[in-house]
Amino acid sequence: MRKNSIKNTRINSEVQRELSNIIRSEIKDPRIHPLTSVIRAEVAPDLKTCKVYISVLGDEEAQKSTMEGLQSALGFVRRQLAKNLNLRNTPEIRFIPDQSIEYAIRMSRLIDENHVEEDESENEEDQ
Repeated sequence: MRKNSIKNTRINSEVQRELSNIIRSEIKDPRIHPLTSVIRAEVAPDLKTCKVYISVLGDEEAQKSTMEGLQSALGFVRRQLAKNLNLRNTPEIRFIPDQSIEYAIRMSRLIDENHVEEDESENEEDQ
């Protein structure tokens, strides 16, 4: 099975949706930040491993504690995933921190600040 096959794409999206639900509603660990998102799930074609990209909207400490909480709940998460999805093998999960959302927010702020400075300089020139 190719990595980009339709079946693998469908499995990736199902695993991502289920992991989002499990993290949001079933894990009771207080270390996991409420603004935790599953950005992407990449299940290997043989269904043995899964890379899960996690984004936490918060400071560095919140990200670190969330990743620790997810690591400690790994067995529970995998068991719930096996119960909720009917796959031949339940993949071994590896959580990977993803900073793409924070990077996008920071870039958007920089662009907005640049536009404000340009508008102010244009207004000064017009006067």
